[in-house]
Amino acid sequence: MSPSNTATEIQAIFNRIAPQYDELNQWISLGQHRIWKKMTIQWSGVQPGDTALDVCCGSGDLALLLAQKVGISGKTVGLDFATQQLEIATDKQSRICPQLHIDWQAGDALQLPFADQTFDGATMGYGLRNVTDIPLALQELCRVLKPGKRVAILDFHRPEDQTKRAFQQWYMQTMVVPLAERFRLTAEYEYIQPSIERFPMGKVQVELAKNAGFSEAIHYSFAGDMMGVLVATK
Repeated sequence: MSPSNTATEIQAIFNRIAPQYDELNQWISLGQHRIWKKMTIQWSGVQPGDTALDVCCGSGDLALLLAQKVGISGKTVGLDFATQQLEIATDKQSRICPQLHIDWQAGDALQLPFADQTFDGATMGYGLRNVTDIPLALQELCRVLKPGKRVAILDFHRPEDQTKRAFQQWYMQTMVVPLAERFRLTAEYEYIQPSIERFPMGKVQVELAKNAGFSEAIHYSFAGDMMGVLVATK
């Protein structure tokens, strides 16, 4: 988001796009987002019986995958500040896996409502790029993880290669913009390309994670360097 976007404005955007969020993700990623999310779960290192956290959970895809991974003996928390997204996530769980324990909570990624060293693993999907204070969000994730545990953060990535970067920009203009127009969400999706341009590149994300208190960090880029997952260990 641009510096002029307040947390309240960001919250309002994600509430407005909530009803079309899943369908748009499917179209924009050509269905690949499901694979990327499963990769993110694997990188988080969660195991059956763990207590897991998904921050900026949106409509709940990653939280649902976490819950399936930790199983009935584990617990998952999905946190988001957009209540409309949480309503969709709750409904989705009731249809897909009602037997699993997921606690859907409204909350702020910059002030997580959990005690220190609560979680055995965490994820965040397309959330770090949208928070108003990335270092603070990383510090909060580090704080609530147990020592030796990991967070895996999935988001867009800006390629270093100019040709790949030009393709990413072309894709946004020819795929994302028309789709947003089709769903009458042009204004809500105008922020994506500028937000990618401002989002720290992978190697910078690694340094930010270490500065936030993580002992190790590595960034994996894929999909032509247009997507990435930051994996940080406390």
